[in-house]
Parts: sequence; structure tokens; C-alpha cells
Amino acid sequence: MKLATPEAFEDNPSRVWQFYHYRREIARAAEPNPAHETIAFLCTFSDELVKVAPSAQTFRLVTQNVDNLSTLALPPSAPLSAYPIEMHGNVFRVKCTECDFSELNFDSPICPGLAGTETLLKDNTPEPKIELKDLPRCPKCGALLRPGVVWFGEAIEHLEEIHETIDEQCDLILVVGTSSTVFPAAGFADIVQANGGKVAVFNIEVTPADKRANFNFIGPCEETLPKALGVEDRFVPSS
Repeated sequence: MKLATPEAFEDNPSRVWQFYHYRREIARAAEPNPAHETIAFLCTFSDELVKVAPSAQTFRLVTQNVDNLSTLALPPSAPLSAYPIEMHGNVFRVKCTECDFSELNFDSPICPGLAGTETLLKDNTPEPKIELKDLPRCPKCGALLRPGVVWFGEAIEHLEEIHETIDEQCDLILVVGTSSTVFPAAGFADIVQANGGKVAVFNIEVTPADKRANFNFIGPCEETLPKALGVEDRFVPSS
């Protein structure tokens, strides 16, 4: 919370960019697990969705994750509707601080000045002070780029679309792998229940917010989610 704010970036863009470069490299080394793949499967194949939930017409993923793994789990032929609604943005997206430039950028490192800084934390080495000119710059106007994530104090992205999905269309919500403490996402299950819908929670442990759920599946979601939806044979966790 000390780094993920507009004020922190304005005060010390070198430190904030090193933090997000570290996160980009961690995310880059990760791979989707069977829970990601199960959700991608439901997002992509509507005929299979009907087998799991016969009355279902659509399935949409709204995610707080910024690691891009949900998108990475999708097949190349996935329709646009299968892509997640990323309410907190994406760690691989960059946005200009001056103009309207925004794009996904998977370069490693994103600029030479950040090269190798991801190893400093592990080695307990003090961070360097990277000059503004050596931090990521906008290819359109030359201004400083920022990570394309939603920081504390900033507006949630796609909120109107999310509320339309949650409040008007959802009769079953799967809450997967979250502490249910960050709003507004922590309130989505309550909205669905208030509208007469059901809540199924997949979590490593029961949180206070999960106790009101209609169904609780306790354990690693990469194991419980495929099994509960009857697709465990399709996605086997890597050893």
C-alpha cells in the first residue's frame, strides 16, 4: 500500500517501477494452473458450460488479478467475450502519464535501466536510484510511462460493465481464491445473493465473508474447482 498509489509514483517513480518490474518478472515465470484452465474452458466453450450448469447462458470472468495468467490460459481461438474483465488492470500494460497512449508490453526488461533490479530483493541489496530519463518512456510523446494497474485511490476499471454483469445477469457466482476483503469485489457475492442467486466459494480456508456462501469448497482451488465442475480429467496439475 506504500507503493501502489499515485502519490508514491509521483514521489519516487524509480522505486515504484522497480517494484512493478519485479512483479512483471515473477508473473512472466508463472504458468496458468488447472483453476485458470478450468475458468478459461468455461469462458470459451458454451456447449460444455451447459453440461455443468444446464440453465446457464453465459459465463464471464471478472478478476482482481493483474498477472495476465487468466488470459494466458485461453486458447488462441477464444472469442473476445472469453477474455477477462480486469478490474485492477494488468501488470503488463503500460500507460502514459501525459497522453492517451496505452498498450500491453511484455518486454523483459521493459527498459535497460530496470535490467537486473528484480534480483536485488533476494540479495538484500539496496535499490539503485534510476533517473527519470532511464525509466520507461512513452513512444508516442516521450513522457514517463506508468504501470497499467489500478492503484489505491484510483477508480476501478470497467465498473459499469461489471455491475451490469453482477447485478443484472448473474444467478451463480464462483468466488475463487480471494480473501474477500478488497471492495468493491468483496461485495459482489452479497449482490448476487440479494438478487436471489447462489454463491459458491473456492478457497484455501473459510474467511468471514465466505460463511454466508451457499457452497464452500475448501482446499487448493487448482484441485477443487476442476473437480467440482466435473472437468478434473482435462486439467491435471503438474508435478
